Amino acid sequence: MIDISESVMRFLLAFIVVLPLIGAVAALLPAPPGLKGRSPEQAVLRHGVTVTGVILIAAIVLALGFDRGHPSKMQATTDIQWIPALNVHIHLGIDGISLPLLVLTALLTFLCALYSYGSPPRGQGTNPKAFVALLLVLESGTLATFAVLDLVLFFLAFEMVLIPMYFLIARWGGAERAAAAWKFILYTLLGSVVMLLGLLLIGVKAGTFDMVALATDNGRGLTTSVQVVAVLAIGIGLAVKTPMFPLHSWLPDAHTAAPTVGSVLLAGVLLKMGTYGFVRIVLPVAPHGMHTFAPYLAAFAVAGIIYGSLACLSLAKEGNKGDLKRLIAYSSVGHMGFVLLGIASMTPTGVNGALFANIAHGLITGLLFFLVGALKDRYGTADLDTLAGATGAALYGRAPRLGGLLAFAAVASLGLPGLAGFWGEMLAMFGAFDPAAGLSRPAYRTFVAIAALGTLLTAAYLLVVVRRVCMGAKPAEGPVLADIQGHEFAAWSPLVALTVLAGLWPAVLLGLTDPAVQKLLAGGKS
Repeated sequence: MIDISESVMRFLLAFIVVLPLIGAVAALLPAPPGLKGRSPEQAVLRHGVTVTGVILIAAIVLALGFDRGHPSKMQATTDIQWIPALNVHIHLGIDGISLPLLVLTALLTFLCALYSYGSPPRGQGTNPKAFVALLLVLESGTLATFAVLDLVLFFLAFEMVLIPMYFLIARWGGAERAAAAWKFILYTLLGSVVMLLGLLLIGVKAGTFDMVALATDNGRGLTTSVQVVAVLAIGIGLAVKTPMFPLHSWLPDAHTAAPTVGSVLLAGVLLKMGTYGFVRIVLPVAPHGMHTFAPYLAAFAVAGIIYGSLACLSLAKEGNKGDLKRLIAYSSVGHMGFVLLGIASMTPTGVNGALFANIAHGLITGLLFFLVGALKDRYGTADLDTLAGATGAALYGRAPRLGGLLAFAAVASLGLPGLAGFWGEMLAMFGAFDPAAGLSRPAYRTFVAIAALGTLLTAAYLLVVVRRVCMGAKPAEGPVLADIQGHEFAAWSPLVALTVLAGLWPAVLLGLTDPAVQKLLAGGKS
């Protein structure tokens, strides 16, 4: 850790949020003659790598300057009045809950830009300037979502990511991209309209949109009926983005059609915005309303775990023409179910597990989508039956490093102890086993038993995928399959390293989140 003054920390946080927007504008301008390289397309893709790289470095410096001795305290705070008539402020800050998500966003966006530099995006949209600009606007919106501390700004940042992701899917996606993009934006926009009503209700009734003040008040300034209505409205909007079963149906289509980097960012970052909203806003601001809906949230969470796992088993079965990208999308419904179960427990253990599972899912599923994208580039399809053929795709023999890495990501995703996927889901179930006071223990223990069954189903479908894709007889003839290339190794190795690190040393994350969660659930009291 390094000692950085508060003023520099404030600058760094604002710089991280604003720089992607400046970079997006610069990407649309003509490249200076000396920076064009072999082509203008190469220059703009290199621009994307440079800007996202600078943002990642700034995020790492911010993390190094973060006071780990007081992770529950808001740090690097900026508070400037923006709209006096509505008492809306440009209020930024980070604590142990938001910092890991901020760094994850910066890392994944940089790795996507790096991967795109080596494997330029293809599809209807052949303009790399627009691609890089959209990628940077998307990054700014996600970073802002995790950094803002005002309900109005949170909503604006939450919505800011929709248009870039829509165009990434619609212009650079695969088959059925137009329908998938429309479904994505219609679902999320409708959910956001309902969420906005809930946020405005809280702001008007409490007299402030300041998230820190609202969390400290811990719902004391809001009647129970107001909290119940607000949680229902906000929860619907957040549940669509998470996504929670049965509001998930936009996700498989969006992932199947999206380009590789779109799928990585959608799974690794955008889904986290929904669960972050539950932890940052719903839990501390309207605890009585959350207490009313927590059992229902837990029930939908475990339904999503089982539904997602069964859908994946069906897709993995031979002869069902299952798309690997679609399978991983359904697996996300199950994994995010564990996150929601932890949040619904309303306990420090469960919420810490949810936050850990958020980060683990971003690392592991991001890696899985990178790998499936690489397979699709090599084979021209992600159809599991086509890949496996009659005997298996034999990746271990044809491209051993690629096959080994796919197997590693699969066992990490199924929650193998010692890797990042284990701790979050285990803690979420521990928290639900002994939920907060006033919640039905028999009901929650039933939910835990169902979730435990989901872990077995998860292992089953992932092992089937590994068997069909990685194993099998290596064909005597046929095209040579390229193994991992240089830009792929550079983009994927940080995710592998962090998956191992978080699995072996979970205190790296839990040491940040636990004090902040304890304070949040205690109504702002450390």
